[in-house]
Amino acid sequence: MARGQQKIQSQQKNQKKADAARKAGIDQKAAAAKALNHKCSVCLAMMPDPKTYKQHFENKHPKSPLPAELVDVAA
Repeated sequence: MARGQQKIQSQQKNQKKADAARKAGIDQKAAAAKALNHKCSVCLAMMPDPKTYKQHFENKHPKSPLPAELVDVAA
């Protein structure tokens, strides 16, 4: 574990890196939200692709009828 001057230098370096990423517009939360574009019709959970959505639906909502957009998706 770094102590004293080394710790301060490390914190300053990490702060500069975070500031540079913020200025560049890199936002991990926004990028993750943008990738999730399928919404479960029952629980409103977000999924990245139809295959994952179908697997989720079959596992979490087995008694509910399969939505029309998932009928032709291969799991």
